[in-house]
Amino acid sequence: MKIALIGDSLTEGRPGVSFAHILQQKYENMTFKNLGKPGETVKSLYKRLTETEIEETYDLTFLWIGVNDVFSKLLKVQAQPVVENNEEFQDCYENVLELVLNFSKQVVVVSPALVGENPRSTTNNKLKELTDIIKTLARKHSNVTFLNMQSIFLMELDTVESSDYIGTSVMKMMVETLFYKSHSKIDDLSEKRGLHFTLDGVHFNSTGANIVADEYSSIIEVTSKNLVEGK
Repeated sequence: MKIALIGDSLTEGRPGVSFAHILQQKYENMTFKNLGKPGETVKSLYKRLTETEIEETYDLTFLWIGVNDVFSKLLKVQAQPVVENNEEFQDCYENVLELVLNFSKQVVVVSPALVGENPRSTTNNKLKELTDIIKTLARKHSNVTFLNMQSIFLMELDTVESSDYIGTSVMKMMVETLFYKSHSKIDDLSEKRGLHFTLDGVHFNSTGANIVADEYSSIIEVTSKNLVEGK
């Protein structure tokens, strides 16, 4: 089975722990194409997909985009253009989804997860609005499935006490990408910051990456079974 992973730094797997790498190790008999790019927003992803010729057809594609349309507004430097409002996000996301459907038999659209581990923060409430938009767009297509990753993490956050730490220094993020590569180092720094699922409020530690990998795995296994059975 051929699987495409499309998204931002969460999909690429840097900084933090890569859920994609966990999947590649788990499913050695499957082909994964990692199309994650750091800093990607829904607008920049649309531009990238229009300029990139994707010749292969994928049995399953995970589309995970949107967190930087909220997170990057907290940064002093914005590497990519962001939408001005929810209406523009909806239009851009719908255009991205149409492009992805051109080379994918099945698509899973994944909601943004977290900007900070405070479930009631302004940033996570904003992600909730984007999540609702994505869910509505998914309903328009018979071969598109919606995965609410935000609700999964919010349920997990109900069981712990996390700090409000959010890493907004681009320089610090670059340093952590270069020097915090081992899972143990990443998890230690996450713990020092009072976080449970992320390194910096957005990018995952081991616990967060494994939660994502488990959710993706459930969908991969069902899709694989259906392909074998000819469904």
